[in-house]
Amino acid sequence: MPTPNDPRPDGAPSHIHIEKKKGFNWLPWLLLALGLLALLFALSRCGRDEPAAVAPVDNTTAAAQQPAEVVAATPNASNASALIGTAGLDSYLAGAEATPRTFTFEKLNFDTAKSEIRAVDAAEVNDVATTLAKYPTTRIRIAGYADARGDGAANAALGKARADSVKAVLVGKGIDGGRIETVSGGETDPVDTNATAGGRFENRRTELVVTAR
Repeated sequence: MPTPNDPRPDGAPSHIHIEKKKGFNWLPWLLLALGLLALLFALSRCGRDEPAAVAPVDNTTAAAQQPAEVVAATPNASNASALIGTAGLDSYLAGAEATPRTFTFEKLNFDTAKSEIRAVDAAEVNDVATTLAKYPTTRIRIAGYADARGDGAANAALGKARADSVKAVLVGKGIDGGRIETVSGGETDPVDTNATAGGRFENRRTELVVTAR
């Protein structure tokens, strides 16, 4: 009840409680923001492509499979002893000596104006086929030659025919023809004199060049 000196109207409360406004709570919003950042980071990691592992390339093998450039020519007569007979072909292919390397056929010569392999010379070609079968990645070049008698163009064709005859025997023994190139040296670079029958016989020859292992 108001006192006589109380200016408040009847029924007015004697005390007014003023509630202080509470401070804003940032913690839930901070946690929500951190959660969103974590989610965005996780999504960005999932979409990132990991670098693929690349195996090193063995350039040694690739280079070895490329045929080396050689010419259809041999050293002249004064250097002919430097050539290797086909009996050394197997040991060469088993080693690591660089290509190209030239091998002479020790018992393979041709009759005048002929390209057929003589029966007495066939064994050596067969031995070469056996060796090549042991080394299936080896590539070779067969170069055929003629003596100096006759027309130069005809001798060039004869040299090619002689090289093709050797290839035909090797293919007949199971060697892939794609591994064998044939070329002609014609009457160039004789290994002996053309002034005698014996010298001309030596010049009617073929040679084997290993161009790649």
